[in-house]
Amino acid sequence: MSKTHLTLSLVCSLVAAVNADAADAKNLGYTNTPFIPGTPWHVHDGTRPQPRIVTPAETFSHLAPPPGDAIVLFDGKDLAQWQLGSGAAAPWKVENGYMEVAPKSGSIRTKDQFADFQLHLEFATPAKVEGSSQGRGNSGILFNGIYEVQVLDSYDNKTYPDGQCGALYGQTPPLLNASKKPGEWQSYDIIFESPRWGDDRKIAKKANVTVIHNGVVLHHKREYQGNTPHQNNGNYDQPHVPEVYIELQDHNNPMRFRNIWLRKLGEYDRP
Repeated sequence: MSKTHLTLSLVCSLVAAVNADAADAKNLGYTNTPFIPGTPWHVHDGTRPQPRIVTPAETFSHLAPPPGDAIVLFDGKDLAQWQLGSGAAAPWKVENGYMEVAPKSGSIRTKDQFADFQLHLEFATPAKVEGSSQGRGNSGILFNGIYEVQVLDSYDNKTYPDGQCGALYGQTPPLLNASKKPGEWQSYDIIFESPRWGDDRKIAKKANVTVIHNGVVLHHKREYQGNTPHQNNGNYDQPHVPEVYIELQDHNNPMRFRNIWLRKLGEYDRP
């Protein structure tokens, strides 16, 4: 093969690779959904840049007890603090110190509601990898059922960036991908501040969140654009009280959760 033919062959190979990557990116998500306000990206856009991968520390302080003023939501023994949306008892399995999603049984939520809080929990995606993209290790942490921090097996598993682990679903990808291997325990530390509306029923303060995944900051006081619907933009058209419940999503995957506690943030200069 001549040098000219070799060069042309290399160029064709590179072009084919770039086109394949572009096609693969498009296949990861959607381009017929609305644009996310303030960005050039569609909701669930597969061509949006993938967050940089960072390797988290091998261990974290999962054995440390909750702070003295924490409200323990799950201590590994029972689901007394949780229920279905209907108010019925939570049907998920509890064993060996963790709860496990009973697929198709329904998402569960806290019986109590809270405004402005620090939430700690640990989760593990299934060790046996099944499916890909959004079909692999999918769940979510939702506040009032409408503001979601995504849970997903994002270890060597590409999907649309605003739907990967740690994303504000359908709005903002995480700054980094700090996911561990399937089956390994991972930690979330989330600080959530509830939205507020004025007397005119117009939004006065948007909900915002700080998310730390396996010791790595994914978001810092990032505002929600509104609720987090699938394939659409969110809004603040439906005012609600600051106190919200915390929901763990049943997305038909046998996800596991443990060591869940919450602290109310309180206010400065108040005892």
